[in-house]
Amino acid sequence: MIESDTVFGKIIRGELPSHKIYEDDQTLAFLNIYPSTTGHTLVIPKVAVENVWDLSDEDYQNLMTTTKKVARHLREVLGVARIGQKIIGVDVPHAHVHLIPFDDAADYYNRESTDEPDHSRLAELAQKLYFTD
Repeated sequence: MIESDTVFGKIIRGELPSHKIYEDDQTLAFLNIYPSTTGHTLVIPKVAVENVWDLSDEDYQNLMTTTKKVARHLREVLGVARIGQKIIGVDVPHAHVHLIPFDDAADYYNRESTDEPDHSRLAELAQKLYFTD
């Protein structure tokens, strides 16, 4: 189990709520509560590593495999043309990938919302997007 005391470590351990859309033994995907587009998802490894580039090769591969799987799922369910991927690494000190569904480039470059999260809308969307292998 993860030993990280970050927000993501707490989400993995179930100490904080999240709107999960995918989970396996090594990774977790959940909706960003401050999305730049509908379906903006974070994919994280369950190991406590601050930077993506510091993951072991195996953990990196697990993260990228899940990222690809979730991106394809988002594209299909949401009916968008593209899923953008960003690795920013500054907002939470836990490796993570942003997946941003979009049709138009302006949507992809949109800034994340700073409004209060609409948890009922996020829960409804998470239920629509949730899947397992």
